[in-house]
Amino acid sequence: MKIFNTLKGRKEEFVPLEPGKVKMYVCGPTVYNFIHIGNARPMIVFDTIRRYLEYKGYDVNYVSNFTDVDDKIIKKAVEEGVDSSVISERYIGECKADMAAMNVMPATVHPKATEEIDGMLDLIGTLVKKGHAYRAADGTVYFRTSSFKEYGKLSHKNLDDLVSGFRELKVTGEEGKEDPSDFVLWKPKKEGEPYWESPWCQGRPGWHIECSAMSRKYLGEQIDIHGGGEDLIFPHHENEIAQSEAASGKEFAKYWMHNGFLNIDNKKMSKSLGNFFTVREISEKFDLQVLRFFMLSAHYRSPLNFSEELMEASKNGLERIYNGLDKLRELESTAAAETLLEEEKPFCQKMEELVAKYEAAMEDDFNTADAVSAVFELVKLGNSTAHGESSREYAATLRKTLESLCGVLGIVTQRKKEVLDEEVEAMIAARGQARKEKNFALADEIRQKLLDMGIVLEDTREGVKWKRA
Repeated sequence: MKIFNTLKGRKEEFVPLEPGKVKMYVCGPTVYNFIHIGNARPMIVFDTIRRYLEYKGYDVNYVSNFTDVDDKIIKKAVEEGVDSSVISERYIGECKADMAAMNVMPATVHPKATEEIDGMLDLIGTLVKKGHAYRAADGTVYFRTSSFKEYGKLSHKNLDDLVSGFRELKVTGEEGKEDPSDFVLWKPKKEGEPYWESPWCQGRPGWHIECSAMSRKYLGEQIDIHGGGEDLIFPHHENEIAQSEAASGKEFAKYWMHNGFLNIDNKKMSKSLGNFFTVREISEKFDLQVLRFFMLSAHYRSPLNFSEELMEASKNGLERIYNGLDKLRELESTAAAETLLEEEKPFCQKMEELVAKYEAAMEDDFNTADAVSAVFELVKLGNSTAHGESSREYAATLRKTLESLCGVLGIVTQRKKEVLDEEVEAMIAARGQARKEKNFALADEIRQKLLDMGIVLEDTREGVKWKRA
């Protein structure tokens, strides 16, 4: 299996730190609003990579965080006149709902930054003791980039050039830095903001320290794969490497993987351009399985252009797969012969060749575009060779093969059954009653059942609203 390693700038053979096990960390969203389709791409990409590793027999420990303390969260909380935790918990719930609708599996652990402060304080303390960090007069703790000789190795940037650039972009209030390239590990509280006690001042963590601390706690000092969007290479991932390796003296992550940017109608996604879409908005026009299928239509490292026309094409492609599977399921119950026929053996050989083609694509840096092509060839094989004279065994084998390969891509292979409005309303009422009785486990179970049925709930000030995903 070959993986393109951003750190080395080339494809490398994948050899995990521990045979049969993979430790994988992927940076999650900042939860101040509904996730947008740019957030969706790494979620889908790395979920698919995880699924393929598990398909190949690896035990994957997959960690993806929620950043639940941030300036944007605090700003929204002030606007609504609520505690910042109300905002973050609301949008963690909405994010999980969208992830489920996209068939993104829950991570092994989804740590929240606010629940991992002790680990961050411990890591910052280690960096201070080792001379890699220092406290400024106002209590801010900075990482001393000059103390880490390999700073810039992921982004392939030269520190001297970075320092020059940082001097031009110096931010007001950062006069306490020894050097413009130093970055914040801990910052003093401001009026009305959440804060925690620390040896340096009452305050909250900088963004970069969060992932290093959470990765260390749940995966250890060294991990196999660290992933995220290419916009995180610098400074976020660069800073993660610096603080993690300065603290441990060990290589932090063996393989660094980054997905390409998502453009909208050939333009960068931007609220100012009016081409900014949340996943929830997309769900009003398309089943989110279509969005997932669309995301997998290109190699994860390639830029991907989103448009309604391309989504329609993905919808039609998904329909071809569903139609092929429907035909095979019908044949399983109606075909004349029970066991495999002699003339079907060459078709089974072709099936095995296409599975090998699919696996070869996935093992070449997870080339989902070519893997999808192999799936379509399997559908074509079924359409041209499975018919009333076929055996049930052949139809079942082809159907199971297709379902397995689609499952690795996270494509749900059963059509959603139509759900009556009355049934939905009854389940929503039952969930509301469970919440009144503080039976939150039952309320969550009902919400999940509705998600499985393609119904997305939104808790608003006016009450619960629902729509079909």
